[in-house]
Amino acid sequence: MKSTVRIVLVAFAAGVLGIAASLWSTGPGPLLGPMLRSEVGQRTLQGLASASAPPAPPGLAVAQRGQPMPPLTLPLLDGQAIVLPDAYAGRPLLINLWASWCGPCIEEMPELDRFAALQDANGTQVVGIALDHADDVRVFLRRTPVSYPILVDVAGPRDSGVRLGNPRGMLPFSVLVGADGRVLKQKLGPFEPGEIDEWAGRH
Repeated sequence: MKSTVRIVLVAFAAGVLGIAASLWSTGPGPLLGPMLRSEVGQRTLQGLASASAPPAPPGLAVAQRGQPMPPLTLPLLDGQAIVLPDAYAGRPLLINLWASWCGPCIEEMPELDRFAALQDANGTQVVGIALDHADDVRVFLRRTPVSYPILVDVAGPRDSGVRLGNPRGMLPFSVLVGADGRVLKQKLGPFEPGEIDEWAGRH
C-alpha cells in the first residue's frame, strides 16, 4: 500500500513539475506568477521537486533552510578556486545557478547584474555558478558580460545545484545565504524585474 501511495505521489509531483517547467518558457501568467514566486509557492514547488527526484548520493551534504551552507569549492573561469560561502564571510550571498543554453537564465542576468551593482562593500554579494562547459561560458560572457563573479561546475548527481537543494537540476535556481553562512531562501525559476530587491532584502 505504501509503495502504491509513493508511486502516485511521485507521478503527481512529476506532472506538477512538468507544468512548472513549461511555465518557465511560456510564462506563468498574471494568476499563477505571484503564487509561484511567493515563499509558500516556492516551498511547495521545491518539495514536489525533491519528492520526485532520486535520492542524493550517499555522504553528500545538501543545503537545508536555516542550516549552515555546506562549503563549495569551485573554479573561476581563470582557474582560481573559490570556497563558498567562506570567500564572502560576513556578507549576505546570493548564488545563482545558470547555463548559457538556458533561456530564462539569460533573461534574468541583467536583473542580477543590476542588483549586484547596487550593493556596497557590506551588501549582498552575487555569485553565478554556470553548470556548463567553461569555453561556452567564456563565449557567452564576451557577448553578455556581467560584473559579478562566475564560477563553473559540471552538471551531474553531485553538482553544486544538487548540493544547494536543487535535486532535479531545474534552472535557473537561486539561493540566499545570510552573513552568518546559514541558508535563508531557495528559489526555482527566474527573477521578474524588480523582484530580486524584495526577495534578497526580506528574510
